[in-house]
Amino acid sequence: MAAQFKDYYATLGVSRDASHDVIRKAFRNLARKYHPDVAQNKSTAEEKFKEINEAYEVLGDPEKRGKYDRLGAHWNEEQGAGHGAAAGPGGGPGQEFHFGGTGFSDFFEQYFSGGTRFGFPPDERGGFAHAGPQQASARARRGGDVEGDILVTLDEVMHGTLRSISMQIVNRQQGETATQTFQVRIPPGATDGRRIRVPGHGEPGHGGAPAGDLFLRVRHAAHPDFSSERADLYHDLDIAPWEAVLGAEVAVPSLDGTIKLRIPAGAENGQQLRVRGRGLPKDSTGERGDFFVVLNVLLPTAPGSAERALWEQLRDTSTFRPRPNR
Repeated sequence: MAAQFKDYYATLGVSRDASHDVIRKAFRNLARKYHPDVAQNKSTAEEKFKEINEAYEVLGDPEKRGKYDRLGAHWNEEQGAGHGAAAGPGGGPGQEFHFGGTGFSDFFEQYFSGGTRFGFPPDERGGFAHAGPQQASARARRGGDVEGDILVTLDEVMHGTLRSISMQIVNRQQGETATQTFQVRIPPGATDGRRIRVPGHGEPGHGGAPAGDLFLRVRHAAHPDFSSERADLYHDLDIAPWEAVLGAEVAVPSLDGTIKLRIPAGAENGQQLRVRGRGLPKDSTGERGDFFVVLNVLLPTAPGSAERALWEQLRDTSTFRPRPNR
């Protein structure tokens, strides 16, 4: 079952030599347009939002982008080189696993998934049920464990969700295909990188032995306004120079409503303002991480003549000296 090549540059509408800043800007513009919370056609937008996230997951990471660029036109020659192929006792040869409902395509899983598809050989997890010496060759064997990625939005992390996952098991040697569909609960506070165990949904067992387990690694979907680090949320806020010098009160978006934030006088570029308890849930107790607003002081790039005259007046009258006199 061949994975379809994804042109991530076309998905984001950027050239192959685009800078990281250009790629990030393109993602943020598209993510704001197609985010399920704001889009008019939510069903169409949700799928588009996943495609945008997958593209940014690769192109926004220098290591993944380098691998993608090296893959280039030769991607088809490497097709099947490692995708779902069971190595060692963790699964049978010629077997492939394909997921649906995870938010990632087969192409991403094949080349850019952060982990192995068969993480744990059954003999390392108590999977062999030994028979007598004369029956050693026919002993039962627990199925290998399977590992994949699941894309979860920050809203789903905030409130928790139930996802419908399908897994297609293709046995190329025997020419057989089996499909499983099941529900996976994403708990509130599922951190990026956390593995969710789904018992009995890994590789089928042999000789009457049980199936292995499925481990889904949570990946937080990139958000146009927020980033996450464990249970803490971060938001970049652009402010004017006079707001940094004089202070200001501004409205800041958060995942659960607008926050009124006071910028202190004398604020500095890159300074972080913390709002306690407005991050993501830490666990089922309801305790939450913090919300950090990172200040980004912007300067006018093309002041008019009147505005320029005021900046010159400030230059001539201000006692502020950024550098010591020498």
